[in-house]
Amino acid sequence: MAPALPSCGEAGPPGGVRGPGLPEDVAAVRQVLGAGDEPAVVVAHSYGGVVTAEAAAGIRSVRHLLLISSYLPEVGQSLSEFGDGSPAPFLDIDPAAGTFGVRPELLVDTFLQDCDPEVQAQAVDHLARQNVQVTAQPVGAAAWQQLPSTYLVCAQDRGTPPRLQREFARRAGRVIELDAGHHPFLSQPAAVRDLLLSL
Repeated sequence: MAPALPSCGEAGPPGGVRGPGLPEDVAAVRQVLGAGDEPAVVVAHSYGGVVTAEAAAGIRSVRHLLLISSYLPEVGQSLSEFGDGSPAPFLDIDPAAGTFGVRPELLVDTFLQDCDPEVQAQAVDHLARQNVQVTAQPVGAAAWQQLPSTYLVCAQDRGTPPRLQREFARRAGRVIELDAGHHPFLSQPAAVRDLLLSL
């Protein structure tokens, strides 16, 4: 299951100054995780690591966290603390609207360079703008401190540099590297599937 993240406009009105942010994303994921008691492995990708840190905390059915090119915040940390203080060059920030997103012309070279041309061609249609507030909203829990976790470092990632991933990965229980870009589940789905099933 892939819960819709309200801050990205996936669950209704698009994000913005008065739109949903990290708390709403956390609530959406917690709702799915709390809806059943079957053992669950939570897969967090990129910003999803911030959401999952709080969303998976205290949910008894969660058995493992798989973090893919992801952020691993401590309690009280926010997404903005993982950068160097300036926006990444591939981001387009609209302060008036209160949103940010990936520049379409930089999408493929930054995030999908190792994917099939068909996937690359479809990707622009899936771009969404996100509420800029999520960058400054701190997490209230760090589920990776209580749960078994595996970090998948994407060694060819041009969006989240591998050196930063390796720093985040020190917080995980197990680390695996894959020679892939930011979206290994698109470029190497069998490898990600096998890893997930092994957990």
